[in-house]
Amino acid sequence: MTDVVETDVLIVGSGPAGSAAAMLLSTYGVPNIMVTKYSRLADTPRAHITNQRTMEVLRDAGLEEQVVALATPQHLMGQTPFVSALNGEELGRLHTWYTHPARQADHDLASPTAMCDMPQHLMEPVLAGAATARGTHLRYDTEYLSLTQDDDGVTATVRDRLRGDEYRIRAKYLIGADGGRSRVAEDIGLPMVGRMGVAGSINIVFEADLTRYVAHRPSTLYWVLQTGADVGGIGMGLVRCVRPWHEWLIVWGYDIDGEPPDLTEAYARHIAHQLIGDDSVPVTIKSSSAWTVNHLYAERYQQGRVFCAGDAVHRHPPSNGLGSNTSIQDAYNLAWKLKLVLSGAAGPGLLESYSAERAPVGAQIVERANRSIGETGRIFQALGLLSTEDPEQMRANMDARKLPGDGPEKQRQLLREAIAFKDYEFNTHGVELDQRYRSAAVVPDGTQPPANPRDEELFHHPTTWPGAKVPHAWLGHGAERISTLDLGGHGRFMLLTGIGGEAWVAAAATLATALGVPLSAATIGPGAGYEDLYGDWARLREVGDTGCVLLRPDNYVAFRSPGLPADPEQVLGAALHRVLGRDQGLGGSSAP
Repeated sequence: MTDVVETDVLIVGSGPAGSAAAMLLSTYGVPNIMVTKYSRLADTPRAHITNQRTMEVLRDAGLEEQVVALATPQHLMGQTPFVSALNGEELGRLHTWYTHPARQADHDLASPTAMCDMPQHLMEPVLAGAATARGTHLRYDTEYLSLTQDDDGVTATVRDRLRGDEYRIRAKYLIGADGGRSRVAEDIGLPMVGRMGVAGSINIVFEADLTRYVAHRPSTLYWVLQTGADVGGIGMGLVRCVRPWHEWLIVWGYDIDGEPPDLTEAYARHIAHQLIGDDSVPVTIKSSSAWTVNHLYAERYQQGRVFCAGDAVHRHPPSNGLGSNTSIQDAYNLAWKLKLVLSGAAGPGLLESYSAERAPVGAQIVERANRSIGETGRIFQALGLLSTEDPEQMRANMDARKLPGDGPEKQRQLLREAIAFKDYEFNTHGVELDQRYRSAAVVPDGTQPPANPRDEELFHHPTTWPGAKVPHAWLGHGAERISTLDLGGHGRFMLLTGIGGEAWVAAAATLATALGVPLSAATIGPGAGYEDLYGDWARLREVGDTGCVLLRPDNYVAFRSPGLPADPEQVLGAALHRVLGRDQGLGGSSAP
C-alpha cells in the first residue's frame, strides 16, 4: 500500500456540504476524495427543508428530478397547526413554506424550482451517489486526524478504522465539512463567535399511522404546546412528518444544565403518546438521541489552502430550515472557484472570495434561526403562560381565550398576532433568496443594492445588482420554455444581452478563447436565440437592450453594463480579470 494518496481536493465529511462539494467538483471534472469516519451515510432524517435556492443548485447539477421524486411536495408541507396534542385542541394555524395563496404566487414567480421536504437520509445518498458516479472516491470508516499545509498543498493524516492503520492524503486543497464539532475548523484556528450548547433537545424517530389526526391539515410540522407535571411547566414539542403519514420525528427539549434524559424505548414511546394524545396508537420507536442547540458561527471560512463549509462554520437550531440549504450553497459557491483556479483560468485570489461571500450568510442564518426560537415566547405570553408556574392556572389561562368579554377577545387577538409573527420562521423568502455578495469576485457598478419595498426578510426582491442572484424569468427557445437560471450555471460564465448587443457576444467569444475561461453568451429578444416570452426579463434585467448581465457559474451577477460601451471587449475583459483574480487586464491595463 502506498504511503501517500494524491488528489486535487480532499473533502472531510460526507454530510450535505461534503457530498455536495464532491458532487459538484466531480461534475466539473476536478479529481477529489471524500472521507468520512462513519461506516454509512446519514441514517436519520435530521435536516429536511429544501428551499428554492438549493433546488436551483440541484437543478443545475442535474439532480432536481431525482430529488422531487423522493421528496414530500410543497402542497403537503404547509398547514402548520399549534395544538395541545395531535388529537387535542387546535390553538391556531399558520400557512407555512409559502402555501398561503399570496405567498404561493411569490414562490412560483421567484424560481423555476419548487421547495420540498427532502430528509437528510434520502438527500445524502442522492448527492454522494452522484458524486461517486461522476468520479469521486468515497472512503467510509476513514477518520481525519490532522493536517499540515505548505505553499503547494495540504497533507492530511487519516486512519482506516477497519484496519487501524494510518496513511496520508496529499491534496492541493482541503474542504472541512466535518460537522458541528469540526476538527478541521479547530485545527486551522477559524475564529468563532457565539457558543455551543445554549439549550438541550432530543430527537425521537418513530413509525405510527397518524392519518386520522393529520391528513386533513397536511404539514411538515405540528407544534404541540402542553402544560403539566410531565413537562415541568410549559412544554413545546414538535412532531415532524418525515413521510406522510406514518414516519415521524419528535423534537423535545430538556434542561441543558441538568442530565440528559435516559433515552429508553419506554421513555421515547411515552413522549410520543403524550404528544399524539392517544396512547392506543401503535408506535414503533426507531431511534432516539440527544443534541444541543448552538449559536455559533465562524468569522472566516479559509486558512491558506484549507476551507470549511456547512455546520463546521455555522451551528444553529433547525428553526427556519436553513442548515442543509446553507451547507449545500456553501459548496456551490466554492466548487466552481476551485475548478477555475486548479485549471489555471483564475488566480488563487478568487478563492478568498469564498469566505468574503459566505461568512456573512452564515452569521445571518445563525442569528435568524436562534431568534426564531425566542419569538415563540409571544405565543406563551398571549396564552397567559408566562404569568404563573402553576400548571392548573396555565390551563385556565389558556381556556380563557374561549370565553366572551373584552379580556378574552384581546387574548384571542394577541394569539393570532403571535402565531402570524412566526412567518419569520417559516416564510422568510428574502433570507433564502436575497443573499448579496460583496467581494473581489463581483464588479460593482457604483450603485447601492436596491431597497426591498417589502419586508426584506419575508419577501424576495429580484435584481441584477452585481452580487445578487440572477432573477428568474421564463424564456422561449423554439418550442422549449427555459429559465434565465437554465442559461447560466453548468460550470461556466454566461453573458446575457439583447437586440443591439451583438458586440458583447463577439467579445465573449474572443475572451473565452483568450483567457481559457468557460464563457458563453445569449441574446434575448424577438427573433434572437431566446424570446422574452412574457416580457419579464425586460422588466427585471435593469439594463437596456444593448447592455449586458454577466453571470458567474453559480448564477450570481458578476458584472453588468447599462448599454454598449465603445470597446465592449476591453470592458468585459477587465471585468473578467477582476472576477478571476488575474493581475492585469487586456493589453496590460489594470483590472477594474
